[in-house]
Amino acid sequence: MWRPDRSNKKPLYQQIVEHIERRISYAELPPGSILPSERKLAEQLGVNRSTVIQAYEELRASGLVESTVGSGTYVSRTKWGISPMQTPNWRQYTEGGTFLPNLPLMRRIREVTLSDPSVVNMASGELSSELFPNEMVSDLLQKQRFQEHLGYDDPQGYDLLRKSLVHSLKEYNGINTMESSILITSGSQQSLYLITQCLLSPGDAVAIEDPSYCYSLPMFQSAGLRIFRLPVRDDGIDPDDLIRLYRQHRIRMVFVNPNYQNPTGTLLSEDKRRRLLQVATELRVPIVEDDPFSLTSFSGTIPASLKSIDTDGIVLYIGSLSKVAASGLRIGWMIAPQSVIGRLTDARQQMDFGLSIVSQWVAERLLTSEHFDRHIIHLRQALDQRQKMMVRSLQNTLQKKVTFTPPQGGLNLWCKINQPIDDTRLLEESIKRGVVFVPGSVYGSEPGYVRFSFAKPKLEEIQLGISAFSAALEMFRKS
Repeated sequence: MWRPDRSNKKPLYQQIVEHIERRISYAELPPGSILPSERKLAEQLGVNRSTVIQAYEELRASGLVESTVGSGTYVSRTKWGISPMQTPNWRQYTEGGTFLPNLPLMRRIREVTLSDPSVVNMASGELSSELFPNEMVSDLLQKQRFQEHLGYDDPQGYDLLRKSLVHSLKEYNGINTMESSILITSGSQQSLYLITQCLLSPGDAVAIEDPSYCYSLPMFQSAGLRIFRLPVRDDGIDPDDLIRLYRQHRIRMVFVNPNYQNPTGTLLSEDKRRRLLQVATELRVPIVEDDPFSLTSFSGTIPASLKSIDTDGIVLYIGSLSKVAASGLRIGWMIAPQSVIGRLTDARQQMDFGLSIVSQWVAERLLTSEHFDRHIIHLRQALDQRQKMMVRSLQNTLQKKVTFTPPQGGLNLWCKINQPIDDTRLLEESIKRGVVFVPGSVYGSEPGYVRFSFAKPKLEEIQLGISAFSAALEMFRKS
């Protein structure tokens, strides 16, 4: 029996669509033929039901099949033979456009985590639900009256939230700024999107860390940017590598994540921070500093941001509540020169007229709450505990099969597998055993690395997840 090829880069649902289209065109499925139910076909093909649902939706959109409540899904009787000329070729549209889809491995991970809640999720860069400040938010909503205007807000962001961020960024990160230099965004990724779309042009060369979370974001390729890599060492990138890249490619901008870097967890050394600022200033190359993890420092000592020691206005600073409080609020911010803020504010107004005033109001109350400090302390302790549990599990279960250096903050553990592996096959074997993670190749790394997140799974799930991963890895020793 035919099954989709998981080693093929083409999405599973698309392979199913093409297989059914072939069977229809070969008259193996004549008009009126009943197709299996979504659940039954998923079982037959060994895929998630959501994959079959997506395939059937595309077939219905093309007019080749129809679905009727109580009768199921069947090959169209009335449109067969003429629908290709009457119905838009939606696949041609979805494969067009300039904004690229997510990487196949990322789509596969998302498919699994959405369709199977029992899987141990060590892929997500999100906090576990019990680490969110739910009680704080509930208390705020009950005790404080919302009296703000429900119309469109200032596209630069809620005035009170920007004022509170001026104080919060000074207190926690040592950053001096003004509310007029802050743009509120829908998380860090919108900040990155605005930068790549509005401040850079197709063909521009940019430097990113290697490996890097940025490498997993198709938005850079969608913007037509040429990407060059700065290798991440034990204490971060080497600023002199930027000089070399600039001479070769005329780098226009550099993107870094200096505090508990994603995915490696490294901390850019103090000497390298100052050297990087010096080099960037001399070359007149702006630095985009993505800083989602600094407040998670297990010791409580927050590493200095590049922005806090930037005396030349060369750093665009990006922050977010997603990794420390509430990803669902979709609240991020960018600090930049006012001319840049004005340009990006105009662009985001064209996109969405600004964020919801409700989520911004909640975020402002959260940041100014007397309990926010306590939440951050609790979060650090919980993440430290989870990381230690993961380290023990890896040491006890995998022993010398993996190598890693535990970071002192952040949400992730970067591991090198000490044997040859195939990223895609290892992920699929792990999914079969009930655990999902992110292969290192997603971040531009060479094969043989994985990123485990210890923030999303519950504490008691971590050992189960590592054991399942170990069993999947054992398959390579036997083959």
